[in-house]
Amino acid sequence: MVTSPDILRARLEDRADLLEAARLRYRALRPMLRGFFWRDTLRSNLELLREVVRDQPAVDITLASVCRRAAAEDWPKDSASMVLLADVSRLREALVALVARRLRSSTKPTVLAEALLLLEEELLAEGPLLGRRSWAQAVDLLPRNLPELRAACVAAEIFERVFKRPAPEGALPFSVAEADEVRRALPLADTAMDALWSRVHRFDPSGSLTDFLEKRARRVPVRTPRSGPELFLHSVFWTDLANSRLRTLLDARFSPVRPPEREWPELLGWLVEREGSPDTRLSASAVLSEGRAGLLEVAAELASLSHSRPVGAWNEEAAWARLERAAHRAKSEQGPDMECLCDALHLFIRLRGQRETPARFFSVGRERSPSGFTPPSLAEDLADLPGLVLLARTAAGRPAAERRRR
Repeated sequence: MVTSPDILRARLEDRADLLEAARLRYRALRPMLRGFFWRDTLRSNLELLREVVRDQPAVDITLASVCRRAAAEDWPKDSASMVLLADVSRLREALVALVARRLRSSTKPTVLAEALLLLEEELLAEGPLLGRRSWAQAVDLLPRNLPELRAACVAAEIFERVFKRPAPEGALPFSVAEADEVRRALPLADTAMDALWSRVHRFDPSGSLTDFLEKRARRVPVRTPRSGPELFLHSVFWTDLANSRLRTLLDARFSPVRPPEREWPELLGWLVEREGSPDTRLSASAVLSEGRAGLLEVAAELASLSHSRPVGAWNEEAAWARLERAAHRAKSEQGPDMECLCDALHLFIRLRGQRETPARFFSVGRERSPSGFTPPSLAEDLADLPGLVLLARTAAGRPAAERRRR
């Protein structure tokens, strides 16, 4: 029984659309490579080349599997599905031969996607044509369908939505859901931006294009980006702005410790949860060890106690208990951040606050000594982190006996 064309196309499922798109792209790309001014033409159509590269692995797998199925089921040679398979296979072989002829490299890849990427590398390595301006060179280097550029745009869209609005004073500028989005967008943006800038540097030995893009990236985007360089500059601006805002926010909430960028995704979600529940612990992870998480908890508590007086109900005893618990957790940590925390506690012990009110570290006008407290000796100053927290708590509050009498 003869199989109808509709049934054959149904057996191809969504792979028919993939093969038809590949046939259209092959037909458009082949005359470009055959022309006399093929370099100029291909430079202006690198996005088409990238589309072929992106789908080529799937096209190769589909051609192999569908050809085996057609041979096993003896599909009619004059059916639309078989004509499509024959056209795509023929155009693919012709394109492989053309690309191999245009390549200057002595080693010519047999895989079409790899050969096209090598051809793109050779074109861009030749540098801009005589008289080409920086923007035209940027259009060549940054086609809109670069995978890294698409990833950077996804992250920049999140940063723009979160950080474009005015930030409320003293509060975090995002909700729990937004903090999770920003947390996931940060490593995506870092990886994409590193790849994009590396691409620019690789094909810009003079550095003129890099300087041009860096200057343009400082401008606030005022219109919807459309070309590849516009998308790149838009992503650079909002990524840099997000990093600057986050650095300021985290430095204020973890002073005197300055968390490195690799720790930011781990800290954002915890800060949002801590706003609603101060007793929330910072979980250890592959990025944060148990001691490092405790050290950051200590830094956050110190920074919180260093700010202005709290608004609303505030439990001083609970704050000191959290600080002591975090100090025991971070006891084994060493390094510059631990030294900064110890220095901050030493400073507070010397500047101890008034005993009648909740203590605020580094507060102006709190240098007089409360009665009944003697400054610790040098031996006590050299105590470990939990010991320094205990000394600071003693310096900040009234003696226990006096509290019981009252």
